[in-house]
Amino acid sequence: MTTPFTSAEVLTAVELLASRSLIRLVTEIDDNGAIPPRRLAGTLPDLSSHQLHRAAEAARSHGLVRTAPGSGLELTHAGEELADLYDATARWARRHAYPARVSEFSSRIRHVLDLLAPSLTPERADGLSPRSTAGLPSDEAEAGLARPRALLLQWLASNPQVTRVFEPAPVT
Repeated sequence: MTTPFTSAEVLTAVELLASRSLIRLVTEIDDNGAIPPRRLAGTLPDLSSHQLHRAAEAARSHGLVRTAPGSGLELTHAGEELADLYDATARWARRHAYPARVSEFSSRIRHVLDLLAPSLTPERADGLSPRSTAGLPSDEAEAGLARPRALLLQWLASNPQVTRVFEPAPVT
């Protein structure tokens, strides 16, 4: 399978999608619904105001969230699909104790995205390299990555805006 993404585009997209703050924001809204105005810091108290601001700005600029009058920050269709991708990658990581038996949800997602990233470049579009899967528990685990990889490719194809570098406005 060929991929329309350059190595730089894959790196940009994975860097964004693997951001702990973005993962927390998207999954919180997916799990619990819209975040009311001025409740972002109270909803995600483990993130600094700077992290929250950057995550919300990045999510807005890439079309993952929108502000709905009366309800607050909610996921767009692209954001909902991203939440599904996050769930699929985390499920695979939990099933295969990757990267470790006990890991934080966002860490699992980040590690799986990092594992999949090389297979999204034109040089390795035919699949994962043996070197990148050396730490995986089994061939079955590698085969199980086909679904998260396919979801990621599909999501990126539908949302090419995430392959472009985002520079948020300076915080004043």
